[in-house]
Amino acid sequence: MFDPEILIGKLPPMLSGGRLQRAMEVLPPYEETVKEKEITDRLIGLSDLYQIYLPSQMSQEIYSKLYLAMLRALRKKGTRLAIQQSNENYRGICETGKNRSLSYEYTGILGGSDSFTIIGTSGIGKSSAIAMSIRLMMENPVLELTNPYMRVLPCVVVQCPFDSSVKGMLLEILRKVDEVLETKYYEGALRARSTTDMLIGSVSQVCLNHVGLLVVDEIQNVAGSKNGKSLIGSLTQLINNSGISICMVGTPESTAFFEQAMPLARRSLGLQYGPMPYGKEFSSFCEVLFSYQYVREPSFLSGQIIEWLYEHSAGVVSSVVSLIHDAQEIAILDGREKLDIGTLNDAYRQRMKLLHGYIRPTVVHNGQCSAPKKKQAAGAYVQGASGVENGNSDTEEHLIAGLVAAAKAEQENIVAILKNYMVVTEVGV
Repeated sequence: MFDPEILIGKLPPMLSGGRLQRAMEVLPPYEETVKEKEITDRLIGLSDLYQIYLPSQMSQEIYSKLYLAMLRALRKKGTRLAIQQSNENYRGICETGKNRSLSYEYTGILGGSDSFTIIGTSGIGKSSAIAMSIRLMMENPVLELTNPYMRVLPCVVVQCPFDSSVKGMLLEILRKVDEVLETKYYEGALRARSTTDMLIGSVSQVCLNHVGLLVVDEIQNVAGSKNGKSLIGSLTQLINNSGISICMVGTPESTAFFEQAMPLARRSLGLQYGPMPYGKEFSSFCEVLFSYQYVREPSFLSGQIIEWLYEHSAGVVSSVVSLIHDAQEIAILDGREKLDIGTLNDAYRQRMKLLHGYIRPTVVHNGQCSAPKKKQAAGAYVQGASGVENGNSDTEEHLIAGLVAAAKAEQENIVAILKNYMVVTEVGV
């Protein structure tokens, strides 16, 4: 046994407030003279927009959650319970190896509620925040002790297999450990043709000795997969038998999966995030992006452009970056050399067609596909109905006025009535 605080002392100190924001912020160098360079140089420089990272409240919360989870796991290393768990793991592996039909079950000693989730809409920057946090947490990629000899990875990041294969996940963990420690756990598991039961024991032992925090990205792959519950069950067993902390990262698609049962829901408590709301933070983000202009004619960020960017990105930061990048690229290539509403509209229409159905969260379509029905509820309803179909705006206004008057008289919902005569789009305020 040894004092875990010796291991923890090798970690960088936990940051907060302004120090954390400065450490996470990434602003590539930019010079105004770049606007006078050749097209090729400007287009290459334009890619710097994708390197910009401005920490938000979400970034600080993710960093704190990951750091504290890693700290809890490292405090279990080398303790009496950890040694006892190691012996249990070894006995389980040996028994399973002798009799492959034996179910690999034994009680975890180090277990606890050390799993949590980070769920967020795609493109809001959660993966970037996790990457930044891990970079700050792992100034030393490997924590080494000499007495007793020990090498620990503070954090290991893997991706959930697309088919939620338990065996694939366990092998990937071993491969990631081998990459850094230059061990041969993965090769040994393949050579021994280990079953899933044996792999859980082996991976538990490896994590107990060498891993602090395990981050499983793309966890939404478990939703709709027949192996989803098995994978989450194996991660739970990994927590119980190794004492590590596990962070599961995914999109809102995974929420419905974790809500199916109490044991799943308990393992998925954590952080949830949506798109950035319209306000000061969004405006500041747009201002920083607008300061990186590679077109020859400078443009100024107006309130109208900020509103346009929000309406055409739904507050998803990756969409804002893509719009400003592609608008400048289009302006440079076609010779307009200006970043304005015109080039932004071109970028939205030409480059983001596949996202049009996802980036207008304030608009709710009534989903009406067939031709509007006509019914005679009052004399004003019928008058001018043919004018609406033929696009006569004067007659349309007359019809709407008649419908409103009749709806008031009969105390009916005007929106429901209008849907019988035309396609109505409801806008939430």
